[in-house]
Amino acid sequence: MTATRASAPPGPQDSPIAAAPVVALRHVSISFDGPPVLEDIGFAVAPAETRILLGPAGVGKSVLLKLINGLLRPDQGSIQLFGVEISTKSEEQLFPLRNRTGMVFQEGALFDSLTVRDNVAYQLVQERVPDEEIDRRVHQALTFVELDNTFAFYPASLSGGMKRRVAIARALIHQPELILYDSPTGGLDPITSTTIIELVMKQRDVYRTPSILVTHRLQDAFTLCTHRFDPELGRMAALPKGETDPNTTFLMLEEGRLIFDGSIHELVHTDNKFVREFLE
Repeated sequence: MTATRASAPPGPQDSPIAAAPVVALRHVSISFDGPPVLEDIGFAVAPAETRILLGPAGVGKSVLLKLINGLLRPDQGSIQLFGVEISTKSEEQLFPLRNRTGMVFQEGALFDSLTVRDNVAYQLVQERVPDEEIDRRVHQALTFVELDNTFAFYPASLSGGMKRRVAIARALIHQPELILYDSPTGGLDPITSTTIIELVMKQRDVYRTPSILVTHRLQDAFTLCTHRFDPELGRMAALPKGETDPNTTFLMLEEGRLIFDGSIHELVHTDNKFVREFLE
Protein backbone atom coordinates (compact mmCIF):
# COMPACT_ATOMS: atom_id res chain seq x y z
CA MET A 1 0.00 0.00 0.00
CA THR A 2 1.21 3.47 -0.87
CA ALA A 3 -0.13 6.23 1.35
CA THR A 4 -1.58 9.09 -0.69
CA ARG A 5 -1.17 12.73 0.18
CA ALA A 6 -4.42 14.59 0.60
CA SER A 7 -4.99 18.14 -0.55
CA ALA A 8 -4.11 20.73 2.07
CA PRO A 9 -6.24 23.87 2.44
CA PRO A 10 -5.01 27.05 0.74
CA GLY A 11 -2.40 28.96 2.69
CA PRO A 12 1.26 28.77 3.72
CA GLN A 13 1.18 24.96 3.54
CA ASP A 14 0.81 25.11 -0.25
CA SER A 15 4.24 25.09 -1.87
CA PRO A 16 4.42 22.04 -4.15
CA ILE A 17 7.91 20.86 -5.03
CA ALA A 18 7.76 19.87 -8.71
CA ALA A 19 11.09 18.20 -9.39
CA ALA A 20 12.54 14.72 -9.76
CA PRO A 21 12.63 13.02 -6.34
CA VAL A 22 15.88 12.44 -4.51
CA VAL A 23 14.45 9.20 -3.12
CA ALA A 24 11.55 7.14 -4.46
CA LEU A 25 10.25 3.87 -3.00
CA ARG A 26 7.64 1.73 -4.73
CA HIS A 27 6.02 -1.38 -3.22
CA VAL A 28 8.99 -2.07 -0.93
CA SER A 29 8.80 -5.05 1.45
CA ILE A 30 11.36 -6.80 3.66
CA SER A 31 11.28 -9.52 6.31
CA PHE A 32 13.83 -11.32 8.50
CA ASP A 33 12.82 -14.98 8.83
CA GLY A 34 9.33 -14.06 9.92
CA PRO A 35 6.43 -11.68 9.22
CA PRO A 36 7.22 -8.61 7.09
CA VAL A 37 9.04 -5.83 8.92
CA LEU A 38 7.99 -3.43 6.15
CA GLU A 39 5.26 -4.19 3.65
CA ASP A 40 4.35 -2.47 0.38
CA ILE A 41 5.97 0.87 1.29
CA GLY A 42 5.84 3.70 -1.23
CA PHE A 43 6.75 7.38 -0.93
CA ALA A 44 9.20 9.96 -2.33
CA VAL A 45 11.47 12.74 -1.06
CA ALA A 46 11.70 15.83 -3.25
CA PRO A 47 14.66 18.23 -3.44
CA ALA A 48 14.73 20.52 -0.37
CA GLU A 49 12.04 18.43 1.33
CA THR A 50 12.30 17.22 4.92
CA ARG A 51 10.29 14.08 5.70
CA ILE A 52 9.61 13.33 9.37
CA LEU A 53 9.06 9.61 9.93
CA LEU A 54 6.91 8.88 12.97
CA GLY A 55 5.85 5.67 14.66
CA PRO A 56 6.31 3.68 17.86
CA ALA A 57 9.35 1.48 18.48
CA GLY A 58 9.63 -1.66 16.40
CA VAL A 59 7.62 -0.60 13.35
CA GLY A 60 10.59 -0.56 10.95
CA LYS A 61 11.71 3.09 10.92
CA SER A 62 15.44 2.37 11.21
CA VAL A 63 15.15 -0.53 8.76
CA LEU A 64 13.63 1.86 6.25
CA LEU A 65 16.61 4.22 6.49
CA LYS A 66 19.03 1.32 5.99
CA LEU A 67 17.14 0.27 2.88
CA ILE A 68 17.39 3.77 1.45
CA ASN A 69 21.16 3.84 2.08
CA GLY A 70 21.64 0.39 0.56
CA LEU A 71 22.72 -1.18 3.86
CA LEU A 72 19.83 -3.63 3.47
CA ARG A 73 18.15 -4.97 0.34
CA PRO A 74 14.37 -5.27 -0.05
CA ASP A 75 12.72 -8.62 -0.71
CA GLN A 76 10.41 -6.86 -3.15
CA GLY A 77 9.96 -3.45 -4.70
CA SER A 78 12.00 -0.61 -6.12
CA ILE A 79 14.22 1.93 -4.37
CA GLN A 80 15.66 4.78 -6.41
CA LEU A 81 18.34 7.03 -4.92
CA PHE A 82 19.30 10.09 -6.99
CA GLY A 83 17.46 8.47 -9.89
CA VAL A 84 19.43 5.21 -9.67
CA GLU A 85 17.79 1.87 -8.85
CA ILE A 86 19.83 0.61 -5.88
CA SER A 87 18.10 -2.64 -4.94
CA THR A 88 20.15 -4.60 -7.48
CA LYS A 89 23.47 -2.75 -7.13
CA SER A 90 26.62 -4.35 -5.73
CA GLU A 91 28.40 -2.90 -2.68
CA GLU A 92 31.04 -1.39 -4.94
CA GLN A 93 28.39 0.24 -7.13
CA LEU A 94 26.70 1.69 -4.04
CA PHE A 95 29.79 3.50 -2.72
CA PRO A 96 29.44 6.62 -4.95
CA LEU A 97 25.77 6.96 -3.99
CA ARG A 98 26.55 6.59 -0.28
CA ASN A 99 29.17 9.33 -0.62
CA ARG A 100 26.32 11.60 -1.64
CA THR A 101 24.28 10.60 1.44
CA GLY A 102 24.95 11.56 5.05
CA MET A 103 23.72 9.24 7.81
CA VAL A 104 23.36 10.10 11.50
CA PHE A 105 23.00 6.82 13.39
CA GLN A 106 21.21 6.28 16.70
CA GLU A 107 23.38 7.17 19.71
CA GLY A 108 25.94 8.85 17.39
CA ALA A 109 27.92 5.61 16.77
CA LEU A 110 31.34 7.25 17.28
CA PHE A 111 34.60 5.31 17.54
CA ASP A 112 35.78 5.64 21.16
CA SER A 113 39.44 5.09 20.22
CA LEU A 114 39.50 7.96 17.71
CA THR A 115 39.57 11.69 18.36
CA VAL A 116 36.69 13.88 17.27
CA ARG A 117 38.83 14.97 14.30
CA ASP A 118 39.37 11.37 13.18
CA ASN A 119 35.74 10.39 13.78
CA VAL A 120 34.48 13.23 11.61
CA ALA A 121 37.20 12.61 9.01
CA TYR A 122 36.87 8.80 8.97
CA GLN A 123 35.64 8.54 5.40
CA LEU A 124 38.12 11.13 4.14
CA VAL A 125 40.96 9.17 5.72
CA GLN A 126 39.81 6.02 3.94
CA GLU A 127 39.82 7.99 0.68
CA ARG A 128 43.41 9.17 1.38
CA VAL A 129 42.51 12.85 1.26
CA PRO A 130 45.56 14.99 2.23
CA ASP A 131 45.77 15.84 5.94
CA GLU A 132 45.66 19.58 5.35
CA GLU A 133 42.42 19.28 3.38
CA ILE A 134 40.98 16.92 6.01
CA ASP A 135 41.73 19.39 8.81
CA ARG A 136 40.13 22.24 6.88
CA ARG A 137 36.95 20.30 6.19
CA VAL A 138 36.70 18.91 9.72
CA HIS A 139 37.06 22.40 11.20
CA GLN A 140 34.34 23.59 8.82
CA ALA A 141 31.95 20.78 9.80
CA LEU A 142 32.64 21.19 13.53
CA THR A 143 32.13 24.95 13.28
CA PHE A 144 28.71 24.31 11.72
CA VAL A 145 27.68 22.28 14.79
CA GLU A 146 29.43 24.76 17.13
CA LEU A 147 32.01 22.27 18.41
CA ASP A 148 35.25 23.39 16.77
CA ASN A 149 36.95 23.43 20.19
CA THR A 150 36.54 19.61 20.46
CA PHE A 151 38.86 18.87 17.50
CA ALA A 152 41.39 16.89 19.58
CA PHE A 153 38.98 15.47 22.17
CA TYR A 154 37.97 11.82 22.54
CA PRO A 155 34.27 10.84 22.64
CA ALA A 156 34.52 9.75 26.29
CA SER A 157 35.01 13.40 27.31
CA LEU A 158 31.87 14.58 25.49
CA SER A 159 28.28 14.77 26.71
CA GLY A 160 25.55 12.80 24.93
CA GLY A 161 24.37 15.89 23.07
CA MET A 162 27.90 16.77 21.97
CA LYS A 163 28.37 13.24 20.61
CA ARG A 164 25.22 13.65 18.50
CA ARG A 165 26.52 16.96 17.17
CA VAL A 166 29.83 15.32 16.23
CA ALA A 167 27.83 12.60 14.46
CA ILE A 168 26.01 15.31 12.48
CA ALA A 169 29.37 16.91 11.59
CA ARG A 170 30.55 13.52 10.31
CA ALA A 171 27.42 13.21 8.18
CA LEU A 172 28.05 16.68 6.69
CA ILE A 173 31.74 16.21 5.84
CA HIS A 174 30.96 15.36 2.20
CA GLN A 175 28.35 18.13 1.84
CA PRO A 176 25.68 15.45 1.21
CA GLU A 177 22.77 15.75 -1.16
CA LEU A 178 20.56 13.79 1.26
CA ILE A 179 20.74 13.31 5.05
CA LEU A 180 19.19 10.42 6.98
CA TYR A 181 18.73 11.12 10.70
CA ASP A 182 17.97 8.03 12.81
CA SER A 183 16.47 9.29 16.09
CA PRO A 184 19.11 12.02 16.61
CA THR A 185 17.47 13.21 19.85
CA GLY A 186 16.73 9.79 21.37
CA GLY A 187 17.65 9.63 25.07
CA LEU A 188 18.57 13.32 25.30
CA ASP A 189 17.07 15.89 27.65
CA PRO A 190 14.62 18.45 26.15
CA ILE A 191 17.13 21.34 26.06
CA THR A 192 19.81 19.28 24.30
CA SER A 193 17.19 17.83 21.95
CA THR A 194 16.21 21.36 20.93
CA THR A 195 19.87 22.11 20.13
CA ILE A 196 20.03 19.08 17.84
CA ILE A 197 16.76 19.97 16.11
CA GLU A 198 18.06 23.51 15.57
CA LEU A 199 21.07 22.02 13.73
CA VAL A 200 18.75 19.89 11.59
CA MET A 201 16.74 23.03 10.84
CA LYS A 202 19.91 24.98 10.04
CA GLN A 203 20.93 22.37 7.46
CA ARG A 204 17.41 22.40 6.02
CA ASP A 205 17.05 26.18 5.75
CA VAL A 206 20.62 27.33 5.00
CA TYR A 207 21.72 24.55 2.65
CA ARG A 208 18.25 23.23 1.72
CA THR A 209 19.45 19.65 1.98
CA PRO A 210 16.63 17.09 1.62
CA SER A 211 16.36 14.73 4.56
CA ILE A 212 14.44 12.00 6.34
CA LEU A 213 14.29 12.30 10.11
CA VAL A 214 13.14 9.43 12.31
CA THR A 215 11.75 10.53 15.66
CA HIS A 216 9.18 9.58 18.28
CA ARG A 217 9.33 13.05 19.83
CA LEU A 218 6.36 15.06 18.59
CA GLN A 219 7.85 18.23 20.04
CA ASP A 220 10.87 17.86 17.73
CA ALA A 221 8.64 17.26 14.72
CA PHE A 222 6.35 20.19 15.42
CA THR A 223 9.29 22.51 16.12
CA LEU A 224 10.72 21.73 12.69
CA CYS A 225 7.37 22.55 11.10
CA THR A 226 6.69 25.79 12.95
CA HIS A 227 10.18 27.36 13.01
CA ARG A 228 12.89 28.40 10.59
CA PHE A 229 16.60 29.03 11.08
CA ASP A 230 17.40 32.74 10.88
CA PRO A 231 21.05 33.22 9.71
CA GLU A 232 21.09 36.82 10.91
CA LEU A 233 20.05 35.84 14.43
CA GLY A 234 22.14 32.67 14.34
CA ARG A 235 19.28 30.66 15.81
CA MET A 236 15.83 29.38 15.03
CA ALA A 237 12.80 31.65 15.12
CA ALA A 238 9.09 30.89 15.20
CA LEU A 239 7.14 31.35 11.98
CA PRO A 240 4.19 33.75 12.07
CA LYS A 241 1.17 32.24 13.79
CA GLY A 242 -0.66 29.81 11.51
CA GLU A 243 2.27 29.33 9.13
CA THR A 244 4.28 26.13 8.78
CA ASP A 245 7.32 25.17 6.74
CA PRO A 246 5.84 24.09 3.38
CA ASN A 247 8.60 21.57 2.61
CA THR A 248 8.48 19.70 5.93
CA THR A 249 6.01 16.82 5.75
CA PHE A 250 5.15 13.65 7.67
CA LEU A 251 5.20 9.89 7.20
CA MET A 252 3.86 7.40 9.73
CA LEU A 253 4.27 3.64 10.06
CA GLU A 254 2.04 1.14 11.84
CA GLU A 255 3.06 -2.51 12.01
CA GLY A 256 5.33 -2.15 8.99
CA ARG A 257 2.83 -0.35 6.79
CA LEU A 258 2.76 3.29 5.74
CA ILE A 259 -0.52 4.69 7.02
CA PHE A 260 0.07 8.43 6.63
CA ASP A 261 1.83 10.72 4.15
CA GLY A 262 1.07 14.41 4.30
CA SER A 263 1.41 17.86 5.86
CA ILE A 264 1.22 18.84 9.51
CA HIS A 265 -2.27 20.25 8.88
CA GLU A 266 -3.41 16.88 7.54
CA LEU A 267 -1.67 15.08 10.40
CA VAL A 268 -3.45 16.94 13.19
CA HIS A 269 -6.82 16.71 11.42
CA THR A 270 -6.65 13.07 10.31
CA ASP A 271 -9.46 10.64 11.11
CA ASN A 272 -7.02 7.71 11.36
CA LYS A 273 -7.49 6.26 14.86
CA PHE A 274 -3.91 5.02 15.24
CA VAL A 275 -2.45 8.40 14.23
CA ARG A 276 -4.76 10.28 16.58
CA GLU A 277 -3.86 8.01 19.50
CA PHE A 278 -0.16 8.49 18.75
CA LEU A 279 -0.55 12.28 18.71
CA GLU A 280 -2.48 12.26 21.98
